[in-house]
Amino acid sequence: MDIPWVSIGRISDFEGKVVELRGWLSNKRSSGKVAFLIIRDGSGFIQGTAFVGDFFTKDQLDEIKRIPIESSVLIQGKVRREERAPGGYELEISSFQLVFPSEEYPIQKMEHSVDYLMERRHLWLRSKKQNALLRIRNVVMMSIHEFLQSEGFILLDSPILTPAACEGTSTLFELQYFDIGKAYLSQSGQLYMEAGAAAFGKVYCLAPTFRAEKSKTRRHLTEFWMLEPEVAYYDWQDNMVLQEKLVSFIVNQALKKCQNELEILERDTTPLQKIQPPFPRISYTEAIEVLKKKGSPAQWGDDFGGDEETMISEDFDRPVFIHHYPAHIKAFYMQPDPENPTMVLNDDLIAPEGYGEIIGGSERIHDLALLEKRLEEHHLPREAFEWYLDLRRYGTVPHSGFGLGVERTVAWIAGVKHIREAIPFPRQIYRIYP
Repeated sequence: MDIPWVSIGRISDFEGKVVELRGWLSNKRSSGKVAFLIIRDGSGFIQGTAFVGDFFTKDQLDEIKRIPIESSVLIQGKVRREERAPGGYELEISSFQLVFPSEEYPIQKMEHSVDYLMERRHLWLRSKKQNALLRIRNVVMMSIHEFLQSEGFILLDSPILTPAACEGTSTLFELQYFDIGKAYLSQSGQLYMEAGAAAFGKVYCLAPTFRAEKSKTRRHLTEFWMLEPEVAYYDWQDNMVLQEKLVSFIVNQALKKCQNELEILERDTTPLQKIQPPFPRISYTEAIEVLKKKGSPAQWGDDFGGDEETMISEDFDRPVFIHHYPAHIKAFYMQPDPENPTMVLNDDLIAPEGYGEIIGGSERIHDLALLEKRLEEHHLPREAFEWYLDLRRYGTVPHSGFGLGVERTVAWIAGVKHIREAIPFPRQIYRIYP
């Protein structure tokens, strides 16, 4: 009989049939003449049962019981529906083959510290919760592409090595670039997306970015992934509409496609079910008033940190836009409000449940003279930005865009406290291994 090799993720399609699984022994327990084996293959987990009888002798079963956790195995058996089993199915094992035995696995059932697990991140990825978390990340990433492509956007890759700062010179990773001089790891692909918007109308990049920010908070990484769309002829309000449509789509796709993963993570999905546009909008000045009423020492002109963002989000059951920040605390490229040039036409999107800012966006300066003035005020080297100024010399138009932090978005949707678990191999100021 030709036995099909199937993935655990599709096991429900093979109920009542004999199949082959190729994977690893994730866990095991035994009781007398029966062994319960948890098998994983990357697509999911399933329990298999092997017992003394038609397929295994007592000696064979005892040998199976001695196989170390995380050994690679080939297993054949009949798929049976079992409501009590994880995933609703289990395998009645008829054949068991050891491919390679594992050494003693360093991650056991006992409680391990986060530092211990992070040092073994390459192995921790195999655990059920970490596996579920990164599957949610996969859906988030694919949803981003699906939504933007359906909206007529072009994917345009931005460079990792750049000649100048985008978000301020204090958080740059610097290196020597041959004989040319200094180069930097990209803080953002935004400036290049502005060039793309002038060529294609609607563009986006989805790429790693780097910030040499000496922060140890649960919301910060030194290397993270950011989505950056840019649209010609969009104003700051068009920009917010795009953001709320995108975020709602991502959340709804996660609810639709990641039910099992969210259950594994014990995520209460009730708050996520409320994520539908429109999102509430408040000005920076209104946000300051909210903070003062709650006893915050924040003053007008201060930038918001995690504590302030959490306090503001407490009043809303979905993400909230904070717009019109003071110009002096925002980036050089943001368009001033024509009615009050001390403020800029920007927004931060704050996630609910204390997850903080997940998007920062703005209308960009399109006037050449004003942009030249801003570069000078921020003490940025004009020669490195001549190409950027060209975008204002040759067919300038109002345009807007934003950056969405992938890890912060994943952490919020999955309900995990620290974003270091929302990326396969986190980079922090104290961690670059493995």
